[in-house]
Amino acid sequence: MRVLVTGGAGFIGSHIVTALAAHGHEPLVLDRAVRPGDDVRDPDVVAAALVGVDAVCHQAAMVGLGTGFADAPAYVSCNDLGTAVLLTAMADAGVRELVLAGSMVVYGEGRYECPEHGVVRPGPRPAEWLDAGRFEPPCPCCEAELSPGLVAEDAPVDPRNVYATTKLAQEHLAAAWARATGGRAVSLRYHNVYGPGMPRDTPYAGVASFFRSSLARGEAPRVFEDGRQRRDFVHVRDVAAANVVALEALSSRPPGALTAYNTGSGTPHTVGEMARALASAHGGPAPVVTGEYRLGDVRHITADSARLRSELGWKPVVGFAEGMVEFAAAG
Repeated sequence: MRVLVTGGAGFIGSHIVTALAAHGHEPLVLDRAVRPGDDVRDPDVVAAALVGVDAVCHQAAMVGLGTGFADAPAYVSCNDLGTAVLLTAMADAGVRELVLAGSMVVYGEGRYECPEHGVVRPGPRPAEWLDAGRFEPPCPCCEAELSPGLVAEDAPVDPRNVYATTKLAQEHLAAAWARATGGRAVSLRYHNVYGPGMPRDTPYAGVASFFRSSLARGEAPRVFEDGRQRRDFVHVRDVAAANVVALEALSSRPPGALTAYNTGSGTPHTVGEMARALASAHGGPAPVVTGEYRLGDVRHITADSARLRSELGWKPVVGFAEGMVEFAAAG
């Protein structure tokens, strides 16, 4: 299969290119890092890149929380306009198979259960709570303490920041494209991806990258809130493998629809655990819990990836401990 990988020179995209080639496919890369003029928002560039292509793996995006709402036009342009241009070109070229880099951020907060009211959805945490060190969201009905759990693909979506909103819009655009063209689309809702090649020292990098950069400078990783916020850290090679199995399964899927799959390790860890694992592997100073916070961050968000495992036969192979040791040593 000849597969166009947008953002194929990036962190996740480059691993997907390697995985596709290892499985006998022919990956083609569309990425400004390879050729500065290769912008997914340019219709002519995208049309030329799609010639002879069987499927598209769309990874090109502006990621992370960035520096504030002032980033909104850039996020919408890169993520949503870029996706619209790509899908329009795919419709014109007759390319009908798409795997989209989705994100768990579309859910907002994760799944919570109240002893009295069952599954509930707490609202955004106000700044006054966070200033007072009140990090856990209470039950919106009775303010009781909640138990966090795994969120499934049928959970309501509730994006809490600009990046999350653009990622959900990408899914809606892809679903509309599939209905209009008879295309087949999958969105892999990535959880916290880490591993070799992860960007560092930018406002758009992930927390694992920030911690590793601190350790490389001989500084203690600074852990926000109380360090107990739960995430699902999934290795980039496992994410690349998920893209390959999703692409290979597209031809057997019903046309005219988009299916979303959570793509996580299935084993939650706290941000504090991750910081300690990296510090231990690096031999650097122990993490410092600061109590700082970022508005727009959610408290707990962890995946139920059972659908991806049962329907496509994917399973992660890189464990948390070995992955953190490798990541700590990566250049």
